Amino acid sequence: MADISNAPFGNEFKALFEYIFRKLRFRVKVFKNLSVSCLLICIHITPASAQTDTTQVVALADTTHEVRPNYKMLRGIFAAQSALYLGTMYGLSKSWYKNRLTNFSFKDDTHEWLQMDKMGHVYTSYQIARHTAAIYKKTGISKRQMLVYGAISGIIFQTPIEILDGFSPDYGFSTGDMVANITGSVIFLGQIALWDEVRIQPKFSFHYTSLSKVRPELLGNTKYERWLKDYNGQTYWFSASPRSFFRNGNWPAWLCFSVGYGIQDMVSAETEKSIELGYRPYRQYYLSLDIDLTKIKTRSKFVRTLGFVANSIKIPAPALQISRKGVDFKPFYF
Repeated sequence: MADISNAPFGNEFKALFEYIFRKLRFRVKVFKNLSVSCLLICIHITPASAQTDTTQVVALADTTHEVRPNYKMLRGIFAAQSALYLGTMYGLSKSWYKNRLTNFSFKDDTHEWLQMDKMGHVYTSYQIARHTAAIYKKTGISKRQMLVYGAISGIIFQTPIEILDGFSPDYGFSTGDMVANITGSVIFLGQIALWDEVRIQPKFSFHYTSLSKVRPELLGNTKYERWLKDYNGQTYWFSASPRSFFRNGNWPAWLCFSVGYGIQDMVSAETEKSIELGYRPYRQYYLSLDIDLTKIKTRSKFVRTLGFVANSIKIPAPALQISRKGVDFKPFYF
């Protein structure tokens, strides 16, 4: 992977972030500047810098030839990623940050939402890493670069959001969120390093709850906002097939066991405040079956691609729910 420490903009970025964290009074048009900063960072870790170390030598019979990455595809992927990322940032700035951004500050929020928000950061970082690595794989770069670019993307794409939180009077920069972002990328990269494949898949499911009507300004007014903000309806899963660990068994490779985590009755980020409002928040744990859509054999490239993308979501299935209320069977849970 290309070294960005001596990149033309390296010193400027270092000075910028040192100034932010030293003075904590950096007043600018935050969304615009952070977006540009992210683009510059991505430029130094992606296509342009890949040209010096990605040439592969392939031997076929008694002939040897070089296979070089498809730089045109690399540039196209980078442009598409940038547009998608900026669109996502713009959408978040409109739906999430209601108040005007102010001075930079830190906040310890590790106790909030019974850590469901941290699960969301782990999941998002993992999925960004997984999908980015798969996209870059098609360009012909080396496997090492593909994996590193994916892992780095999972962190870089969320870091500006954390900085935006730092400038928001409602949030603050969360070191816990940053740790979760890094964890998601490590889950992806670590499995490849350990097993040369992904065996444990983080997944997501969601159902609408009536709690969003209690505090719509916090848990979401629209259906889209409720998917994003109502943690009571979110469940994060870790799915794995026994066949991935026991190769000689008869268990179908596509059939997985899945362990999930969710919460209930959180109408505030703080447990104590939820109790004051008449609710008793509690954690929920789930055991269910799942399908690894990437393990279903098919000759169709379109079906394989669709399965790869859809494998981010836990399929609806029967589930056992375990909480302080006991064990409950859900015949169809999502």
